[in-house]
Amino acid sequence: MAYSTYCLICGGTACESSKADEIYRKIADGVKEKKLEEQVQVVKTGCFGFCEQGPIVKVLPDESFYVQVVPRDADEIVEEHLNKGRPIDRLQYKEKAAVVETTDQISFYQKQVRIVLRNCGFIDPENIEEYIARSGYEGLAKALFEFKPDGVIAELEKSGLRGRGGAGFPTARKWAFTKGTESDQKYIVCNADEGDPGAYMDRSILEGDPHSVLEAMAIAGCTVGASKGVIYIRAEYPLAIKRLQHAIKEATERGLLGEDIFGSGFNFEIEIRLGAGAFVCGEETGLLMSVEGRRGMPNQRPPYPAVKGLWGKPTVINNVETLANIPVIMTRGGDWFASIGSETSKGTKVFALTGKINNSGLIEVPMGITLRDIIFNIGGGIPDGKKFKAVQTGGPSGGMITADYLDSPIDYESLTALGSMMGSGGMIVMDEDDSMAGVANFYLGFTVEESCGKCVPCRVGGRQLKRLVQKFVDGEGTQEDLDQIAEIGHWMKSSSLCGLGNTAPNPVLSSIKHFKDEYIIKEAQ
Repeated sequence: MAYSTYCLICGGTACESSKADEIYRKIADGVKEKKLEEQVQVVKTGCFGFCEQGPIVKVLPDESFYVQVVPRDADEIVEEHLNKGRPIDRLQYKEKAAVVETTDQISFYQKQVRIVLRNCGFIDPENIEEYIARSGYEGLAKALFEFKPDGVIAELEKSGLRGRGGAGFPTARKWAFTKGTESDQKYIVCNADEGDPGAYMDRSILEGDPHSVLEAMAIAGCTVGASKGVIYIRAEYPLAIKRLQHAIKEATERGLLGEDIFGSGFNFEIEIRLGAGAFVCGEETGLLMSVEGRRGMPNQRPPYPAVKGLWGKPTVINNVETLANIPVIMTRGGDWFASIGSETSKGTKVFALTGKINNSGLIEVPMGITLRDIIFNIGGGIPDGKKFKAVQTGGPSGGMITADYLDSPIDYESLTALGSMMGSGGMIVMDEDDSMAGVANFYLGFTVEESCGKCVPCRVGGRQLKRLVQKFVDGEGTQEDLDQIAEIGHWMKSSSLCGLGNTAPNPVLSSIKHFKDEYIIKEAQ
């Protein structure tokens, strides 16, 4: 059916918590009451990204962008706009005292490039037909019949895609390792155990476009010779789990998962395993132990999971964002993907922009964009005229970046050189009122709580760091305490078993480096 008007309502967790579902139901009911079903399609989508302004309702084709909508606005939207064709001025997003005429004019979106988030906010994530209409599962067909395994890996090599979970390992190389390992069974695992404070990138992708991840896992399966996939997702994401379950059911019913996909003889099935919220299970070996029903604790590597992973079999593990790029690379080509981004970091990166920022939300930007562009153009600057102080990237594993480095490009190497890291994509902005010792203390408290306790450097070192930093928060720290922080941090970074312990000292060490004057040293008595 061809509709003349489309009413898109954000159905992400943030908007759902502000009664977006009630808004959707009232608009849908109103359209039926007005007998507009043949002219107006009402769609509950995934996250629009502009979370600061939610709940959001967008009407096409006139591009009306309604923000901070409440249930009592639904009747007016139906009567005035959908029925009479008169946009409602008071609900329109206003920028610089003017109503924006199209979404593209909103500064929050202007510098974004949406590849991973291409379908979020556009399609109904619970309707596979809408995903298929936007080239869904074409990438899988090309992988099976055109590229074949070697061609898929070659295309990934051209693309330069690197793991978006934080480490930045080349995806093509990881897949090639598993493909080249002989085994009677191989696995594809999606790491959806997103646990950084303030991060919700993976959750939003799974809520808004679950089929992109399922398709990518099937592409990985036919490339490396795996017939089974597992999505490991934390149980705290009920909406994402619900939509994944529905998507798996839809894809299986249409023969896009299961046996003899596209008549190719390729079989691939996917199951969901729920995690209990342990941050350390985001580390791939800890994740695999949890999937196997054991306590999630990291193992020493090598062997790496690509060679010996789930149940001792070769296993590809990619995070949600990495996988969401794969179908587009198959359909548009590795060279196209590589044309976006910087010299060493190709494509885009999704960030959860939060903290002391006017336009908080989910953004997707080309690699190489500067922090200044993100914070002051997309993010709209700091609220209440306050002064920007620092931004924390990489969550509890990252470091603080100050105003002196606002013009630094965002890519793997540049962030590492600044003493931070890309991480999974959390980006927390701080203003002049924030205590850097207090922020570091918060992150240390998180990593101490989430440590599995298996290795001494993390188990003991983390608690000692937390004790010492707390002394500075309380105004009792000494120069000796500062020296001990540096020494303990060094040994944790060099000798911890996994990334949690290796990177736990980063927030406090970077805060001391850039804001040493805030670590007030108590005079010796």
